[in-house]
Amino acid sequence: MAVKERVGLVVSDKMDKTVVVAVENRSAHPKYGKIVVQTKRYKAHDEENKCRTGDLVRIQETRPLSRTKRWIVADILNTASPA
Repeated sequence: MAVKERVGLVVSDKMDKTVVVAVENRSAHPKYGKIVVQTKRYKAHDEENKCRTGDLVRIQETRPLSRTKRWIVADILNTASPA
């Protein structure tokens, strides 16, 4: 069975060893054809607290780690520029 992976933007890193990743899904409306953007937020495990808000990350599905956490950060694709 293939491992589920998503690419998204870190929107919160305020928790310890956990980040919130927003994944956008852009699809055409079935009737009207307009591009509709749906955003889903996943809580992902970040063992070394490396991720910062604004980073582009790849997350991977795993066993349940807590009540809401079922994903881990596989790798950081692009880091946010320090402001």
